[in-house]
Amino acid sequence: MKAMLLAAGFGTRLQPFTLHHPKALAMVNGQSLLERNVKYLQTQGIFEVLVNVHHFAEQIVAAIELHKGWGSHITISDETDAVLETGGGILKAAWYFDSSPEFVVMNADMLTDMPLKAIVQEHRLQLPLATLATTNRNSNRKLVFNEQNTLVGWRNEQTGQEKGPMLLHADKNQFHAVAFSGIQVLSNQIFSLITQSGKFSMIDVYLSLCADHTITAFDHSNSLLIDVGKPESLEKAATMFA
Repeated sequence: MKAMLLAAGFGTRLQPFTLHHPKALAMVNGQSLLERNVKYLQTQGIFEVLVNVHHFAEQIVAAIELHKGWGSHITISDETDAVLETGGGILKAAWYFDSSPEFVVMNADMLTDMPLKAIVQEHRLQLPLATLATTNRNSNRKLVFNEQNTLVGWRNEQTGQEKGPMLLHADKNQFHAVAFSGIQVLSNQIFSLITQSGKFSMIDVYLSLCADHTITAFDHSNSLLIDVGKPESLEKAATMFA
């Protein structure tokens, strides 16, 4: 199985570190976020990894070369000409997953001990277009699922803004909103269904497809999870992950 680590972002919330470095190289107890997630994928049996790069791309490439991929075979998806966001980055990497019925994508700045094999197993049993890792944590932006645990929309809890097929439902009492963990298992079929181009969000892809294609949630609220997006979250991550 193959995986993609999304590492192209500017990481503006992690300044001042990201004024001179990519966020994927921020350190937690002596290991970069990138190294930790490469090794996390290894514990789940994944040793073929694609990493997309843009912001201080040369530093990520140098780190991978210096450490020989930390034992994994790592391929670079070069976005130095233009950052493509999550959706554009994944679409650009379609060639890498040609022979993979399904594959894992995760944000390089998320740390977790979620049993990745469990979400992969559920994806293979249910065969949705995508299986999205979610938790019940506090978040302003949440994905909304129906009683069958399939995606129907997106909601900004702070502003009340909503997107997706859920807008067509008069009775939303059976819907539940959860926070996306930035980790997903995708079917290779998704590439033939993406109509967006250039720079776009993968969440917008899911919202445009979920009326006609099954996209499910995988709850891992009992797992450790942290979005290492701010300087204070680096400190917290150091207390959570040895």
